[in-house]
Amino acid sequence: MVVTIKTRMRRQEVRSFITGMLFISPWILGFLAWTIYPIVASLYYSFTQYNIIQPPRFIGVQNYIEMIAQDQTFRIVLGNTIYLAVLGVPIGLAVAFLLASLLNNEFKLRPLFRTIFFLPSIVPAVASAEVWRWVYNERYGLINSLLALMGLSTIPWLSSEALAKPSLIIIGCWAQGSAMVIFLAALQDVPRSLYDAALVDGANWWRRFWHVTIPMCTPAILFVMLTSMIGTFQYFTLGWLLTGGGPNQSTEFYSIYLYRNAFKFFKMGYASALAWGLFIIAVVCTMVILRSSARWVYYGGGEE
Repeated sequence: MVVTIKTRMRRQEVRSFITGMLFISPWILGFLAWTIYPIVASLYYSFTQYNIIQPPRFIGVQNYIEMIAQDQTFRIVLGNTIYLAVLGVPIGLAVAFLLASLLNNEFKLRPLFRTIFFLPSIVPAVASAEVWRWVYNERYGLINSLLALMGLSTIPWLSSEALAKPSLIIIGCWAQGSAMVIFLAALQDVPRSLYDAALVDGANWWRRFWHVTIPMCTPAILFVMLTSMIGTFQYFTLGWLLTGGGPNQSTEFYSIYLYRNAFKFFKMGYASALAWGLFIIAVVCTMVILRSSARWVYYGGGEE
């Protein structure tokens, strides 16, 4: 009798497993076809010379050697991307956190201002590029028109090698709505008792902000830093639409260079090697940040 019950239970478990697999099979097939296969194929192509037209020819690690030791453009591209990550990510994070701190206070029309500051993050990238192209236009742009009215010289925002990347960083700061919402949630989770205790101890607003607000929000800061860093390494749309990699390759970022090799030069093998190089760089940077987070990220449970 016991054996019969166990057999029935096993049959029921098998039927349930098969039924569940049938229900999720469309997702599994899509995941295998559109995620796993491209990853495996790109890894294989990175060790080949492949131009789409002719069959791939295995060349070992030659693509990686060329990328690291021979390709001068790769060094420029990597430098531009690191510049964007090192400056753009901390500045954008600071702007988002300060906006969240301001919008966390009680004042009139607070929901309206929260909406206004969040809207840029949901504007399509193409629309944002066209708006900022007009704002940055050297002759007719909004900023330069105001400078001309005041008798000041105009600024070549996107046509200057020195200003092109900072101009893109400014656009990134303008579209920090998603990070601002995350910080708002973290700020609202800070216990009020900590502020009261700090106030009793005589701490002014700056000490309360530095020793209470920031430490309690470090988990959210870590999350935003990681996602922003990974997103910066994949930076493409605004750089491609506004500058096309110029002037003089000053905004030729990693993803733009990868795109050129794949779809302009049809060097699919080399582009695949670039993609895996980007993956390795992102993993290394992520591990470094996570390892360092033990020193500065504070969790409410008492762990650091």
